[in-house]
Amino acid sequence: MSLTLPFPHLARLSALLLAACLSLVHAETASKASTADAQNMVSKGATALRAQGWHALVEMTAPRKTFVDRDLYLTVYDLNGVCKAHGQNPKQVAKNLINIKDPDGKLYIKERVEMAKTQNTFWQDYKYTNPITKLVQSKQAYCEKVDTMLVCGGVYK
Repeated sequence: MSLTLPFPHLARLSALLLAACLSLVHAETASKASTADAQNMVSKGATALRAQGWHALVEMTAPRKTFVDRDLYLTVYDLNGVCKAHGQNPKQVAKNLINIKDPDGKLYIKERVEMAKTQNTFWQDYKYTNPITKLVQSKQAYCEKVDTMLVCGGVYK
């Protein structure tokens, strides 16, 4: 006894749609940086900052792509909340952003500066616009303190 579908082309179409959906999920996952990627990038940025000073800050700031990998980029703030480098938005550089809030009202730069008073490295959660999707998403940033500055890079959840 054989089973034949009344519309065999629908079965093929369904299989193709499923394959397309799975490849989109894989592509989205592949375009996201991992927590290990963030830690490695921050470490690379911190090392450059120690060795090169302000030259490293220039390399970390958009439109340069030295410290950019997919949706991962670096930001650097001093302990007063002044942005020293930003891998996606150079307009932030030289501005005191200590009182900036994420969409939920979280003072995330102020929190970051406070965390740096007791920890040399840490993870921080907040919301920010993903440069790939252009959507506000939950983000987890890894930060490393270098003298009086914080080098941070994050992943979108």
